[in-house]
Amino acid sequence: MRTFAHAARRYPIVAATILVALVGVVLWLSGETAGVRWLFSGFGLFVAGIEAVGMVRQLRRGSFGIDFLAITAIVATVLVGEYIATLIIVLMLSGGAALEDYAVSRAKRELNSLLKRAPQIAHRVRDGQGEVEDVPAGRVQVGDVILVRPAEIVPVDGDLVSETASFDESSLTGESLPVERGSGDPVLSGSINGTAAATVRATATASNSQYQQIIALVEEAAASKAPVVRLADRYAVPFTAVSLAIAGLAWFFSGDPARFAEVLVVATPCPLLISAPVAFMGGMSRAARNGIIVKGGGVLEKLARARTVVFDKTGTLTHGQPTIVAVRPEHPFTEREVLALAASAEQYSSHVLAASVIAAARDQGVELTSTEQAGEVAARGVVARFGEREVSVGKLSFIIDRAPDAAATPLDGGELAIYVAVDGEFAGSLVASDRLRDNAKATIAAFAARGVRDTVMLTGDARPTAEHIAGLVGITRVQSDCLPGDKVNAVKAISRRPVIMVGDGVNDAPVLAVADIGIAMGARGATAASESADVVILLDDLSRTARAVAIGQDTIRIALQSIWLGIILSLGLMVAAAFGFIPATAGALAQELVDLATILNALRAIGGRRDAARSAVAVPGRAAPSFARD
Repeated sequence: MRTFAHAARRYPIVAATILVALVGVVLWLSGETAGVRWLFSGFGLFVAGIEAVGMVRQLRRGSFGIDFLAITAIVATVLVGEYIATLIIVLMLSGGAALEDYAVSRAKRELNSLLKRAPQIAHRVRDGQGEVEDVPAGRVQVGDVILVRPAEIVPVDGDLVSETASFDESSLTGESLPVERGSGDPVLSGSINGTAAATVRATATASNSQYQQIIALVEEAAASKAPVVRLADRYAVPFTAVSLAIAGLAWFFSGDPARFAEVLVVATPCPLLISAPVAFMGGMSRAARNGIIVKGGGVLEKLARARTVVFDKTGTLTHGQPTIVAVRPEHPFTEREVLALAASAEQYSSHVLAASVIAAARDQGVELTSTEQAGEVAARGVVARFGEREVSVGKLSFIIDRAPDAAATPLDGGELAIYVAVDGEFAGSLVASDRLRDNAKATIAAFAARGVRDTVMLTGDARPTAEHIAGLVGITRVQSDCLPGDKVNAVKAISRRPVIMVGDGVNDAPVLAVADIGIAMGARGATAASESADVVILLDDLSRTARAVAIGQDTIRIALQSIWLGIILSLGLMVAAAFGFIPATAGALAQELVDLATILNALRAIGGRRDAARSAVAVPGRAAPSFARD
């Protein structure tokens, strides 16, 4: 009874229609057939009035929907005395909203599961006491030690304090196997602890943690409905015109106004109103299950139509985790001195290359120096003052401006040099390398198989390094030595659109925002890039970019299939009704079957459960070293 009451409050017109039908049955059994006619007809006109008000509001917003057909069908059946058909149409129209709500809820299941699992409580360990207190997750501060009990959700990002632990990260990455972590390894909020309790030291507050950022992206994605309306409305005017024409001709040639009503009964617009939203939500749900957050149905439409894909190199086509393979000092500097100066300056750089230089220095036991006088020039280098010495680290063009005697160092294919100047004198260079992703070439091939054959690389690398990587993966065009502004201008100049831009770093945020579809490789928490992008890949897996296109194309195909299925079935029923083969009541029931068929077809956009476990695109082969200050 409680469930029925809840449903009645949620769908009042459906509940009222059922109640009116029950009263009508009682009246009919009592012999009050005239009362049944007045009841059904009056209720039908009342609902038609409510729908008409909604239709007028849509028109004021500049959107022509196809509710006009349903309203016309209700009025027509009332005028010709087909009052039972009137009630069935009302039930179909109001019941369609309930069916859509169920179908969309089913399609959004993966999206909603993320939202429902947001951790609310953290078990904070008191300093020096070992006691545990429960606090809201939002009150956890950086540096707090958190106890995560077996099978609990990690509330904030942190580093593992326990010696070892196992975590289920499937809700974040789509990978079904547990991940083993050791002491000091990063642990993501939203992952589920294994069978043993673990302690984690918070490295971010709840609002800045990975899981909360994902939730924000999911909420943004779920709120977007505009493209669904656009897709359905493309067919609204012609479908309405054809339906009215068939109904008018049937009336004209038969001389029977009931034919007009019989045709419009089977021309009701539920397939167009329901199937497209269900398909789009299903596609977004499927993407989420594959570790891909798509910010709205409009992005799926653009992905389906994409013709050009542009790649950043470092961290996108390559792993973005370079290592220093050589230090080449200039007299009178030594290797250790050049490495120490470069690493000390790179402490004040946000680029991923800085971390590699610092790591190389620490591996060799080099002590770093701190300063309060340091500044970074985006995508070019960093300048820091240590006492009386000014140290500059960065690209050759950046260093030449400060040390005119700087010269390029010999490099093998895919290597990159980082240059160092001290007080206007060239001090030497460091050579870094980064591995090409194993599945980069296969990903380019996967894009081509989906019709995205125009490929471009935009990178801050020198041309030889950029062309070396492009040749290995099969990219057709290369633009090297790019600053962030150069990338923006290059994407704007591309003629074959829509354009996909794939990047991962903070410096990619502007070009991701200006592309038709920005895809951020957000597995390592590139917040600025993720916020600027239309699609966020939660895994460190380049092949998911091509899979996003595949999901977009599948979603649009299924949405259009569902729409055309509804149109074709409705047209067939309209022609049969025009010749008098389908009475109004039977037509209303037949239209319910059309609705069901289109909804079931649209639900195919959710995809199979097994596609989440599909292995990433990969090809065997040697890794190619490369790295750039992109």
